[in-house]
Amino acid sequence: MDSTTTVILAALVIGLIYGSVGLLSGFCMMSSLRGWWAEGDGRLVRAYALAMGVGIAASQILAAAGLVDLGKSIYLQPSFSAPVMFLGGLLFGYGMVLSNGCGSRALVLLGRGNLRSFVVVIVLGIFAEMTLKGLIAPARIAMVQASQATVATNSLPGLLAGLGAVPSRMVAASMLAAVLIIFAFAHGPFRKSPGQIAAGLIVGLLVAAGWYATGYLGADDFNPVPVTSLTFIAPIADALQYIMLSTGSTLNFGIVTVFAVFAGSLVTALATGRFHLEGYQSPAHMLRSAGGAALMGTGGVMAFGCSVGQGLTGLSTLSLSSFIAIAGIVLGTGAGLRGALRVRPLAAT
Repeated sequence: MDSTTTVILAALVIGLIYGSVGLLSGFCMMSSLRGWWAEGDGRLVRAYALAMGVGIAASQILAAAGLVDLGKSIYLQPSFSAPVMFLGGLLFGYGMVLSNGCGSRALVLLGRGNLRSFVVVIVLGIFAEMTLKGLIAPARIAMVQASQATVATNSLPGLLAGLGAVPSRMVAASMLAAVLIIFAFAHGPFRKSPGQIAAGLIVGLLVAAGWYATGYLGADDFNPVPVTSLTFIAPIADALQYIMLSTGSTLNFGIVTVFAVFAGSLVTALATGRFHLEGYQSPAHMLRSAGGAALMGTGGVMAFGCSVGQGLTGLSTLSLSSFIAIAGIVLGTGAGLRGALRVRPLAAT
């Protein structure tokens, strides 16, 4: 079996598991923040924090063992545009509230029969492709060229070492992972929620599994594959393009993950009796949802990832740019959930 086939099979397994876990647990950054800030339920946000901590620890162990070179990923580049990444995060976070979930959550809900998510996935993919290569791309490229900078260090360990503290990558990773895991288990209701604990552990390990699949199993000097893990903005765009123009195209880790997440959710929904068709309440509901998807597609490309692509996968590399993107996503989500820009419930029709 060649390396490309191995990576595709690994993506299939990882996506199927993520889709199933996402459906059973409700794993989602937007839902977790809404539950924490608006409803006073901190269990989902603790599950997300646990996934972050486990993802960091497991990924950095792989890197320290020499099994994966995280420096080959898109997150650890010598130059990046902090303003564009932050703005992209803001747009993505606010769009996530408008659409009531991120791209990965939309795939999971689509597998459960949620037809609103079908619109979200399609619109997100179209706007992501427009921002990557289409009508929006020239504006994005111009903003990046006007604001990008080459940095002395592109990672948290490098920054701390430059300040004379924490010179070891593993020390920095251990400290950050420990803080996140302690935050998760300091919450009594979360400790009594085995399903949420399992979801956090599994998703965090899936992030590391993606790195291992593409960075180690896919390592081939003659036919290399990009070193990546779970992320959903560009892969959703690529998956839509593959569906329409598969002739001459090839499957990759991201495309297969998108299809597998949907399939994992669908199989789980059918097996557990959770499958049922849902639609929009009104045209205004559809317009809001599609608008949020457009913001997520555009913002996710600008930020180099989504709530999973940056919030979990990017963070696991300890990239400084990922911290900037995550800050934008959290603030954008906060603006949509609270304050003057809060997305208010639609009137019943």
